[in-house]
Amino acid sequence: MTVTLDELRLSHVSGGRLQADGGNMFGPVPKVLWERYADADQCNRIPLQTNCLLVHSADQLVLIDTGYGSKHDPKFRGNMGLEAGNPLFKHLGQLGVKPEEINLVILTHLHFDHAGGCTLIDPDSRTTRPAFPQARYVIQQSEWADATANLPELSGSYLEADFVPLERSGQLELIEGETTPIPGVTCRLSGGHTRGHQVVLLGEAEPAAIYLGDLCPTCAHLRTFWITAYEQFPLELRRLKPQLIGEAADRNWLTLFAHDPQTAAGYLHRDARQQFTVHQVVEI
Repeated sequence: MTVTLDELRLSHVSGGRLQADGGNMFGPVPKVLWERYADADQCNRIPLQTNCLLVHSADQLVLIDTGYGSKHDPKFRGNMGLEAGNPLFKHLGQLGVKPEEINLVILTHLHFDHAGGCTLIDPDSRTTRPAFPQARYVIQQSEWADATANLPELSGSYLEADFVPLERSGQLELIEGETTPIPGVTCRLSGGHTRGHQVVLLGEAEPAAIYLGDLCPTCAHLRTFWITAYEQFPLELRRLKPQLIGEAADRNWLTLFAHDPQTAAGYLHRDARQQFTVHQVVEI
């Protein structure tokens, strides 16, 4: 299903299902609370989705985030409950879109479940190359700096095979702060989850939708203090999240969730306690 905003058409495209440790996904939140919203298996893993977004503008095809891709070994795939093959390519194909037709890829940040689909292993040369050969890949400068710095405190957070080939191919486009790569699509540096995390605002005349990335990965994380264990700046995120989500609720923006397995998009409501819920689910 497609949602139309001004001159933009938005379509949900899955980058693949996965399973993540429930304790990691809810960080400081006790399991007795979060298990009301997420069913854990015997390994304490909960189901998640990689809800990427395809944006059709007047003359551009834009992909926001890319899921986890197809490069991971069988053990990693099994531990994380990843789908076989290249789920992003499969679901793009179901929408009638070929990889070479994508003009622009915007990455909220460079963790594997958002940037893994940026690249793939060429079956002939066995080298890693960009998955979208005609696309510019837009990333915040500060995110790129941290992802490529080999900082010991970020060990394991970034997999260079997901993004370093973009620089070699000349397709990398680094931005700083709020930038509009094409009319109606604006990247806004948010920070919080990572230093260079960005959200994406969508709308020609003014914003009408927001893709939150991992600022708020599921509907359950709309609560101010419900954050994951993966946050690099948790206190900053706790300050930032209600401000940005409040803006989305008050301005009636369609809000898009990167990992919710049931609700990819909806409109938000602010209650008397200044907490937020999805009051209208939108199929996209």
